[in-house]
Amino acid sequence: MKVLVINSGSSSIKFELFDMPAETVEAHGLLQRIGEPESLLSCTIGQTRHEIQRPIATHEEGLKLIVDMLTDPSRGGIQDVSAIGAVGHRVVHGGESFSETVLITDEVEQAIEANCALAPLHNPPNLMGIRVARRLFPGAPQVAVFDTAFHQTMPEQAYLYPVPYELYESLKVRRYGFHGTSHRYVTLRAAALLQRPTDQVNLITCHLGNGCSIAAVQNGRSVDTSMGLTPLEGLMMGTRSGDIDPALVAFLHKARGLSVSEIDKLLNKKSGLLGVSGLSNDVRTLLAAEAEGNERAARALQLYCYRIRKYVGAYTAVLGRVDAVVFTAGVGENAPVIRKRVLAGMEPLGYRLDHERNESAAGEATDIAADDAPIRILVIPTNEELMIARDTFRIAATM
Repeated sequence: MKVLVINSGSSSIKFELFDMPAETVEAHGLLQRIGEPESLLSCTIGQTRHEIQRPIATHEEGLKLIVDMLTDPSRGGIQDVSAIGAVGHRVVHGGESFSETVLITDEVEQAIEANCALAPLHNPPNLMGIRVARRLFPGAPQVAVFDTAFHQTMPEQAYLYPVPYELYESLKVRRYGFHGTSHRYVTLRAAALLQRPTDQVNLITCHLGNGCSIAAVQNGRSVDTSMGLTPLEGLMMGTRSGDIDPALVAFLHKARGLSVSEIDKLLNKKSGLLGVSGLSNDVRTLLAAEAEGNERAARALQLYCYRIRKYVGAYTAVLGRVDAVVFTAGVGENAPVIRKRVLAGMEPLGYRLDHERNESAAGEATDIAADDAPIRILVIPTNEELMIARDTFRIAATM
């Protein structure tokens, strides 16, 4: 079965075409700058890369262009739209409505729309992609995979905030967590590497990219995570502040006269590694600048690693027994020096690196802990698209 995975953003559509259950990627690509004069579609079919640059006004027009590309025989694509047996959609926020992947129905659409208030920047374009795809692929089952679903197993003490309980009852103000599809994928891979049933592993999974989050996974289920009501809470990230004193909002309003929207933009777009370094949100750029003596780059990286270490320590206490810590996503997978700095000084807790393995880990799931370490340290490349394809195929195959 051909499964098309779609991640629809505010001005982009990321897609990947799988042959399931073989899990072979037949095509993948990205349409950028929808609604702008110079939209760009980049697509790789087989081993050949193709590009189309032209104005794309809407997501519907963009998805039609993607389908035309995938079904173009001159580019080696599939025969026609009917060859796509199912479509899987990434949806950022499922609220409390969804604790697992679901077949999309009119009722599911309505529930996703109802959660737009919790994710105003993400759910509307996700929903737009679903509606367009349901029109373009009327015969194919459509499946929604939620970033928040994996964390719906958190207990009350982990997801409730110490604010008036009425805010939870009326507005559903609580911790939801994100990157759940990635945390779920690496949890399954870690269990396989450790040769244990998934429901018998305790893990700390660290998704470190431009957005960063950590999850405490007990017996294969998320019991706590760093992101909260929104993806702003938790770790320091590329441009997001992560944890701050909430009173900073009122302080900035009084001291600088900033509006709520201006403060929101400052904390989401101008903080984190970019804000502290004044240089970049890219760890690679900051490491190079640090090597050249840039003190603010060094300060940003020190703060970044320190805050990750604090969460690893906190989740060690939450779990009691930790079988492995997992590093994944762009930084987690590709920056040995960050892994080394994060775990520095944690040897008494059982986190002991094999430094040679750490330096050479790249591209494949690898155990980089010292042989005698009681806690394994794993580097696992994440694959959210494959997780979505698996879920979509599982549901579609039963229909």
